[in-house]
Amino acid sequence: MKKPLLILLTMTAMGAQAQVKQNLTPETLWKLGRLGSENITPDGKQVLFSVSHPNMEQNKSDVHFYTVPITGGPMKQITKEPGGKQILDVAVGGKVTYFADGIIWQMNIDGSNVAKITTNALEDIDNVRLSPDGKKVIFSREVDMEKIQGKDKYADLPKSNAYVFTDLNFRHWDTWNSGKVSHVFVADIADGKITNEKDILAGEPYDVPQKPSGGVEDMIFSHDGKSIVYVCKKKVGKEYAQSTNTNLYIYDIESGKTANLTEGMNGYDTAPLFSPDGTKLAWLSMKEDGFEADKNDIILKDKKTGKQVNLTEKWDESISAFRFSNDQKKIFFLAVHNGTEQLFEIDLSKTLGSVDAIKQITKGQWDVNGIVAQAANTLIVNRVDMNHAAEMYAVDLSNGAMHKITTINDKAYDALNLSDVKERHIKTTDGKDMLAWVIYPPNFDPAKKYPTLLYCQGGPQSALSQFYSFRWNFQLMAAQGYIVIAPNRRGMPGHGVEWNKQISGDWGGQPIRDYLSAIDDIAKESYVDKARLGCVGASYGGYSVFMLAGVHKGRFKSFIAHDGLFDLKSWYGTTEELWFANKDLGGNYWDHGNKVAANTYENFNPSNMVNKWNTPIMIIQGGKDFRVPIEQGLQAFQAAQLKGIKSKLLYLPEENHWVIKPQNSIVWQREFYNWLKETL
Repeated sequence: MKKPLLILLTMTAMGAQAQVKQNLTPETLWKLGRLGSENITPDGKQVLFSVSHPNMEQNKSDVHFYTVPITGGPMKQITKEPGGKQILDVAVGGKVTYFADGIIWQMNIDGSNVAKITTNALEDIDNVRLSPDGKKVIFSREVDMEKIQGKDKYADLPKSNAYVFTDLNFRHWDTWNSGKVSHVFVADIADGKITNEKDILAGEPYDVPQKPSGGVEDMIFSHDGKSIVYVCKKKVGKEYAQSTNTNLYIYDIESGKTANLTEGMNGYDTAPLFSPDGTKLAWLSMKEDGFEADKNDIILKDKKTGKQVNLTEKWDESISAFRFSNDQKKIFFLAVHNGTEQLFEIDLSKTLGSVDAIKQITKGQWDVNGIVAQAANTLIVNRVDMNHAAEMYAVDLSNGAMHKITTINDKAYDALNLSDVKERHIKTTDGKDMLAWVIYPPNFDPAKKYPTLLYCQGGPQSALSQFYSFRWNFQLMAAQGYIVIAPNRRGMPGHGVEWNKQISGDWGGQPIRDYLSAIDDIAKESYVDKARLGCVGASYGGYSVFMLAGVHKGRFKSFIAHDGLFDLKSWYGTTEELWFANKDLGGNYWDHGNKVAANTYENFNPSNMVNKWNTPIMIIQGGKDFRVPIEQGLQAFQAAQLKGIKSKLLYLPEENHWVIKPQNSIVWQREFYNWLKETL
């Protein structure tokens, strides 16, 4: 009788052991699938979407297509070939058109009957889009515009790698200007080939899509396929470097004529989208030239009458994305509000431009960060939170209820301990209420004491909502045993336009005091080890780390700064998007009559605080980061070394302002947490 009982107890123990969950590691994080492009089938029953998985051995990612019912259910993988792919269209009857290896392909929705639509592979093209009737295609390609490289200027010197510049905008983000620009081409699809290519910006020295972040959304066909609307900043040199004024242009395919649709609108105009019947055009627009983080509004224009209206001008937040409802009676949009990104709607039957026409649809501790498509009274969206990468959800438009329809990473998360993420409200030094997110280690025990990290967000005007990052991952930080406090300091969207604007010209002022208020507030808790406080951040967050290293008065035991601004004078002299520096720093450093700029360069310059540095610091720098160039990280590391401060430099020669390559990302994570183990 004892033997069966012993077997049962052994099996029970083995089962319990099998169910033991693990904490997140960098290696597990980099095995997660990443949701990509999505399309709904015309019958409204399925979603076709892409998922990329990092291939650590190949040091790149592979993309595969999947389908899932919009009601949820098993996901079906329909492609097997490695490499990149772009979904172009899902037609009535389920035919899927996609682009891979320079060729347009077609297959059934179940992945069968794969066939080439075009046989002539087009090299070096990107951002492919089909016309509504499938007979034309637009795409982007680099074209030679100016002889800048030595080998191009002098035919007898083909091995020269010299560059010769006579104007600004000589490099941008991570690329030197080689004399090439990106142009939009339109072509016919006939007899299995792409023919009759035409450069619609022929001879113009401008980029479409906009570099570095513009993509296929910068160029669209009109509803009837007879025109192309594209986003472009038609400026060069010093003008380009100091302006954010992009416009929408419409190109008539038959006549070849181009017209400016947003003449007189001076800020960013982006994301053009036609209504389903093609009678209206909507887009996102900022008012102020040179202010890249200005309030983003939705503009709606009637094609027939030419009348246009700002639908969100009186609403005190900034829009991140939108789309028309199928019946064209509403516009759905996304915006950050009170620390999360949510889904809203505009009722176009009400007074256009009134706040009363706007209604919030979803509420919860998550970010809705993508709108896919509508099927009847259901809207398919993407959703993330600080514990979960993006999955697709179906939203009931009548009540905002959501249910998950994809399970890309469920198996991985089922095996992980997750973190508690809690909202915390903090009084700032000027008496304002500031939201902060606090992320607790898995299996948090308030009776214990934990090392705690202050996270400093970049931007500086980027949202600190419920985002999920594959580098600055709060779940991963907490899984290593750290409490993380992430405050929505001055300058972040989601708390009204004025709160967002207050950081410009005040980088080292109230925002830095907000950070100190946050760490001081959480340090009051009995479970925070006040002797083990760290501070980490990138970009403006890296700048914040450098500033705090000089003013923290012994609060912190360790710092990590990634691509941070260390010396504002040398930064102004080497960065490229000068509109940003002019707006946020107040201007250049040689105009001594400019009081805002003079105060910034004197009192908000981290290099002026180095005499007060006395705390271990790790500095991370990308070699191809032209936004925050290499001298910033090198100067900071050299200063720390010469002062005898324990310090480490992680240099990533082939990375830009981000870390893109999978193996470099793992190195980043390992060095990051090794440093914290050493110093906290």
